[in-house]
Amino acid sequence: MVSVNRADTVPTAPSGGPAPPPRFERTAVVDLDAVRANVRRIRAVAAPARLMAVVKADAYGHGAVPVARAVLEAGADALGVAHVAEALELRSAGIGGPLLAWLHTVDTDFRAALAADVELGVSGWELAPVAEAARALGTTARVHLKIDTGLGRNGATEALWPQLVRAAAQAEAEGLVRVVGVFTHLAVADEPSRPETLDQLERLRAAVRTARSAGLRPALRHAANSPGLFSAAGLERPGDMLLDMVRVGVSLYGLSPFADRSPEQLGLVPAMTLRSTVGAVKEVPAGQGVSYGLDYVTARPTTLALVPLGYADGVPRTGTGGPVRIRGRNYPVVGRVAMDQVVVDLGAPGLSAPEHGLLGVEAVLFGAGEDPSASAWAEAAGTINYEIVARISPRVPRVHLHTAAGPGTAGRGGEQP
Repeated sequence: MVSVNRADTVPTAPSGGPAPPPRFERTAVVDLDAVRANVRRIRAVAAPARLMAVVKADAYGHGAVPVARAVLEAGADALGVAHVAEALELRSAGIGGPLLAWLHTVDTDFRAALAADVELGVSGWELAPVAEAARALGTTARVHLKIDTGLGRNGATEALWPQLVRAAAQAEAEGLVRVVGVFTHLAVADEPSRPETLDQLERLRAAVRTARSAGLRPALRHAANSPGLFSAAGLERPGDMLLDMVRVGVSLYGLSPFADRSPEQLGLVPAMTLRSTVGAVKEVPAGQGVSYGLDYVTARPTTLALVPLGYADGVPRTGTGGPVRIRGRNYPVVGRVAMDQVVVDLGAPGLSAPEHGLLGVEAVLFGAGEDPSASAWAEAAGTINYEIVARISPRVPRVHLHTAAGPGTAGRGGEQP
């Protein structure tokens, strides 16, 4: 099956069976079977730890609702998002199972979260309004306490941690909260040789001891992100990293969190293909400037091809040199990336002639297999592959392949701690 995040009706073939994916001027094609395969691979690496599949930021640009269904079908134990609003979107789509949201503001609707059975990350100040929301609803909030072990973002500092766990224990005694987890976030796990990660893990262990001394009994300890998961095997005690649950994002989508290891080396399959078609082909002489600023000037007569994807679609404006695959060959983007388009130099004159048939052929910026990678675009733009996929804009329709729903759509049905 195919799903599309717009009002178009998915076509069927004359036989009544499924038709090929609909063809749009620009498309981000998301292979949900690749996502499922990545989940199975991650679960195998993480075992016996549980898997929280992180689908924040619209599943890193891949489409939160279809991806959430796919990861649960494939065996993920829980879902994770940054914001309560993201969690409520999943619940409104009928997606069940454990679901954690951890990044809040004073305007976060904690009552709505609790009414939708959303678990909440608590770093400090949130405990009081979460407890107040639970009291108003006559329910018990399931919370995960976060300790800042060195990243310096949210999470209670080590100095304030004893105060937080005492307050949580009091709220638990009143039946307002139940502390089901303690967690942290790793700062440099993508550089496995750095010592800070082991220090963070030791600080987490100390925080758990403090929580238990206060009378709390969290069933879940979690720290490992994608790089933490895939570097755990290099530790003397991998379980110190894997703990009770891993919290994995980018690897779900088939991307490597390491600069020096490809998805294939990790056993992952990239899920998103960003594609369009060649929108124009023209001959130009030597000395022709290309795009704003005329930073690129042709050295000889050549053929230029225009591809209608630009920074309004999420292609980085700084991505000059990024690869585009046309008819089995990769060509670099030349000149500045514009709002709506990029230009590639095909490297030879005479290719605009009709017999070459280049007008309308597929142009792939990144994907899987022989297609260019999101990491290649990240290198061209001076960023990371996480950003490349997450920034693809709503102007680009998402087409989801292999959306057949199974019994796991509402969660695995496993016990909640």
